[in-house]
Amino acid sequence: MSYKAFDDDDLAFLKSLCGDERVTARDAVGEDYCHDELGGAFARPDARVQVLSIGEISQVMRYAYGHDLPVTVRGSGTGLVGGAVPLEGGILLDTSGMTNVIELDEKNMTLTVEPGVLLMDVAKYVEERGFFYPPDPGEKTATIGGNISTNAGGMRAVKYGVTRDYVRALTVVLPNGDVVELGGKIAKNSSGYSLKDLIVGSEGTLGIVARATLRLLPLPKAKISLLVPFPDLAAAIRTVPEVIRAASVPTAVEFMEREVILAAEKFQARKFPDSSADAYLLLTFDGASREEVDLAWDAAAKTCLANGAKDVFISDTPERNESIWSARGAFLEAIKASTTEMDECDVVVPRAHVAEFVLFSHGLQKRHGVRIRSFGHAGDGNLHIYVLRDDLGEAEWKSKLSAVFEDLYARARELGGQVSGEHGIGSAKRPYLAESLAPEVRSLMRGIKAAFDPKNILNPGKVVVQD
Repeated sequence: MSYKAFDDDDLAFLKSLCGDERVTARDAVGEDYCHDELGGAFARPDARVQVLSIGEISQVMRYAYGHDLPVTVRGSGTGLVGGAVPLEGGILLDTSGMTNVIELDEKNMTLTVEPGVLLMDVAKYVEERGFFYPPDPGEKTATIGGNISTNAGGMRAVKYGVTRDYVRALTVVLPNGDVVELGGKIAKNSSGYSLKDLIVGSEGTLGIVARATLRLLPLPKAKISLLVPFPDLAAAIRTVPEVIRAASVPTAVEFMEREVILAAEKFQARKFPDSSADAYLLLTFDGASREEVDLAWDAAAKTCLANGAKDVFISDTPERNESIWSARGAFLEAIKASTTEMDECDVVVPRAHVAEFVLFSHGLQKRHGVRIRSFGHAGDGNLHIYVLRDDLGEAEWKSKLSAVFEDLYARARELGGQVSGEHGIGSAKRPYLAESLAPEVRSLMRGIKAAFDPKNILNPGKVVVQD
């Protein structure tokens, strides 16, 4: 697809629609808008437009569609796979200013918000009113629109599921500017194809999320965390299926290794409650009463000890929980601060193969001569494997990174895994997605893209691979 060269007439239209103060021309667009969190992909848009309403999104898209201009949607820019980078230039549609809470429907237990509302603000807003929004990805400054675009998961997915499970309705602007309403406040729906669920996880390639109605739950009354040290990673992760079978399903089951904990201690200048063991499980339980939670954690603790755990540390106060979870939340930034550059493989494998896959990644350090660090969601098999550049030169770094990724994704395929558990595909993971899908599946994905966006103007160069 060839796109029209962006010119002064296009800039004039955008300014006439949104005003000079919300339209930034190419050379004045800050570098922060040319990459995402990891910075592996870099491209400058011809114009950044901050939209504030569904009507503005619709008019921008109608104009872009009529003039063959590519459009890339951006929220907070916290992605890790280049999903919000404008690879083809054109218009960067910034929805971060759309931050209104439209409605809290207490009877139907839903919250309707604009796409620029931050995840942490949603959580705070509903919890103050006795409700609970379960999706809990690590980056709390991500927007709801971004979470929906990547079908974000997070640490509570083992019990509560992922973002798709909590999206009841979407207002979506299509590439041609049409506005459609998908889903509703209804609890179930068997009325034709679920187009809403196609939009969730489509990374801005099919339509633009302009409003979302989210499903809420009652706020749990009690919560407790267990920090469980093990002599080695294999013993820790081998225990996870037994914990899940022996007790009420944990809210979260995280694994972590000593090297990452030490990096977080250094990064935060703050001690972790325990850093003497080689591997740890971090378990959280919540429920409607303290009695329910106590029964669950007690059964889990006994199972861990029976499987070789060195101890079980109970965290049942806000101060202790903050100490543990703030360190867990700092893992990514701590690893990032320990090296010059890094890239991530966020594969998901069947839970029974988590230990095998992580130990395989350890072996790649010696094979390829790079440092590799990992942590992740042992309860649902979603692993975060980070390859660190350190002092490698540019050519050597790219060569080693490619070789490590090829090995990681090949092993994941052998174990029945998938390329991404929660961060999406963007541009960075497209080759690995192509390798993981049958030709027939790739053809179906291209057909879906063509049905929504026949001109391929919406977030081109992402997700879908052309054969």
